Amino acid sequence: MFISSQKTINSKISCNGVGLHSGVDTTITLHPAPCDTGIVFRRTDVEATKANVRAHYKNVVTTNLGTTISNEFGTKVSTIEHLMAAIWGCGIDNLYIDIDAPEVPIMDGSSEPFVFLLECAGINVQEKARHVIEVLKTVKIEEEDGKMIEVSPANEFSISLDIDFNHKHIQKQSFDYQTTFASFKNDLARARTFGFQHEIEQLHKMGLAKGGSLKNAILVGENGIVNEGGLRYENEFVRHKTLDFIGDIYLAGYYISGQFKGVKTGHGINNKMLHKLLSDETAWRLI
Repeated sequence: MFISSQKTINSKISCNGVGLHSGVDTTITLHPAPCDTGIVFRRTDVEATKANVRAHYKNVVTTNLGTTISNEFGTKVSTIEHLMAAIWGCGIDNLYIDIDAPEVPIMDGSSEPFVFLLECAGINVQEKARHVIEVLKTVKIEEEDGKMIEVSPANEFSISLDIDFNHKHIQKQSFDYQTTFASFKNDLARARTFGFQHEIEQLHKMGLAKGGSLKNAILVGENGIVNEGGLRYENEFVRHKTLDFIGDIYLAGYYISGQFKGVKTGHGINNKMLHKLLSDETAWRLI
């Protein structure tokens, strides 16, 4: 199980990149945080009294093409899932994230640059024990088009995910991730976000994907993968969806001990699963 000491980073560290949807050049700076802080974004471009946005499932306000959180003042931070997944993968419980724009930079479209950043900052083991959400009974959520997430009691975290896209170059893919034998850094962190060439024009009309390029996303065209060099993993698409799932689920505020199964998951149903699970006080306990 995930029970151990809480962790933060040793020293502050920064990186810079463009927002996938906003196209805005953005800098984030990670800072060590005390025990029981959790993950807190701090918008440095707004008034200090309105700047803090806690990374928490109840603060999610938008799940369209990314996860966006907001505080009571309407201060938002979007596209947080890849950074949240890296924080989870590096075992970090407490962190302040200063950000000078409304969207986390997309970097190369994966969690790998954020993992590198956290490792460069160093991991600091803290004096308090980690809190873990232990799943006590099976909880399931289903939606239209066959979307489904189920979580059952287990001694560790695991996720078995299936995707099914109506596109000849993706179609059906499956991936099983278990913390007992898989490495987040090696098996998930490098998997990039992806999009379809025929959707680009519509996304631009909607004011989205302004910062998207072949440097930060896999582009799937009619004839295959447009990116030079192709894929990083044979099943990179489902691995990235698994990465997204982990980033979204970490918005529970704690690590979860449970066995997840997902079919055609996305940011919306990921958040709904947390609401359903954590609203049922008989389904979990904090240990």
